[in-house]
Amino acid sequence: MTMENPGAATERLYYTDSYLAEFDALVVARADQGRRIYLDRTAFYPTSGGQPHDTGALNGAAVVDVVDEGEQIAHLLAEPLAAERVHGRVDWPRRFDHMQQHTGQHLLSAVLLELFGLETVSVRFGEAASTLDLSAPAVTRDQIVAAEGRANAVVAENRPVRVSFEPAGEAGGLRKPSGREGVLRIVTIDGLDRSACGGTHVRATAEVGPILIRRVERVRRSARLEFLCGERALRRARADHELLSRLAAGLSAAPEELPALLDAQRAQLKAADAARRELETRLAEYRARELFAATPPGPDGIRRAVVREERGAVDALRGLAQAYTALPATVLVGAVLDPPTVLVAASSDSGLDAAAALKAALARAGGSGSGGAGRGGGSARLAQGVVTGRDALEAVVAALAAAPS
Repeated sequence: MTMENPGAATERLYYTDSYLAEFDALVVARADQGRRIYLDRTAFYPTSGGQPHDTGALNGAAVVDVVDEGEQIAHLLAEPLAAERVHGRVDWPRRFDHMQQHTGQHLLSAVLLELFGLETVSVRFGEAASTLDLSAPAVTRDQIVAAEGRANAVVAENRPVRVSFEPAGEAGGLRKPSGREGVLRIVTIDGLDRSACGGTHVRATAEVGPILIRRVERVRRSARLEFLCGERALRRARADHELLSRLAAGLSAAPEELPALLDAQRAQLKAADAARRELETRLAEYRARELFAATPPGPDGIRRAVVREERGAVDALRGLAQAYTALPATVLVGAVLDPPTVLVAASSDSGLDAAAALKAALARAGGSGSGGAGRGGGSARLAQGVVTGRDALEAVVAALAAAPS
């Protein structure tokens, strides 16, 4: 990147007036063929401290990113800008939304510390929602409800939010110590919080609007809270209400009736699932007895049955195999054609080790089995494997179904 006429430090207008949405400035440097502009002063906030950058326009050219480069701020434009003087216009709805989220985070962090001694260790402001990580692995529901209620009470009190500039050595009472030297920018919520912060904030807590904590999850050793403030909270609450209303309407119930209704349906599904499994077991036992009667014993007295299924019936085949080999002197070889899968089961008095027999047959056919020593998924009584095609499947089935000579 080649910079023309590098300028002095950028005057950051947002430090003293977060509500300034339009301003005039001089271009002091440019790079990237006029798409990276440096001004003597700017109201555009760069990505910093977890807060996203502003967008807007310089002389009508869209500002797509704002980068803090230490002493200077770079404005990345969607198109080249050749002018020496510019009129800047900040996207005010985006800026005010960020102000609501940032002041709301200060308020919420202060309340969590005040009520429960929970320190905020990191913050992220996202496009849709924001998060803060706490110095604890978990937070209870009662703590969340209390913190949310206290935060919204402070919002309703419309406490002043002030910005001041104080020498680092004299700035006392900060919620979190600052490691910076020189002059600190301090954001104060009257009677609640003092924090060193370079971000944009509202003038009074009422402008934050409602504060909504949506979820809590554990991230490493911290509890992460997702929260929304102002218009974001209203939109999310409306979306949540409409979702609940649609679910309730689909079940011909009122939203407040959903928990009890879902508990009842969950119990019904559990009972139905148990009944289904019982019926499947009975059906497998009936089929096993029928198959036993239809399968004559071999020369060694073992009844070797072969069952073939077209596709996707491995679970049902396994149930039949277990029921069949619960009968005396039995071996069942099952084959599913799609995907090519083979299963072998043997009764305890059959003299056959199902896993060992399957492993040997698959090795000859070039397949892979789930049985065998140290491989898992198979045992002397029941084993299962896959082969590469139908010809190999039939060869494995034939080998397993053959009586020893």
